[in-house]
Amino acid sequence: MKKATIHQQDPDLLDEYDFSKGVRGKYAQKYREGTNIIRLDDDVAKIFPDAKSVNAALRALGKIIDQYQQKA
Repeated sequence: MKKATIHQQDPDLLDEYDFSKGVRGKYAQKYREGTNIIRLDDDVAKIFPDAKSVNAALRALGKIIDQYQQKA
């Protein structure tokens, strides 16, 4: 025998939300493998508008650190 599915209406969901074609756990495996998301503080995010600019700045800082460590 199959168990009856109990549908509980979430008060935060609007009636026009339709998850009937949703796939449960679609990104679960990818998430388990690890994520590399870092949250920037608001003041830092204003300086770096996208991932490309953050990466460029960190690469430049990395070069400065390497040069400093080689001299020490």
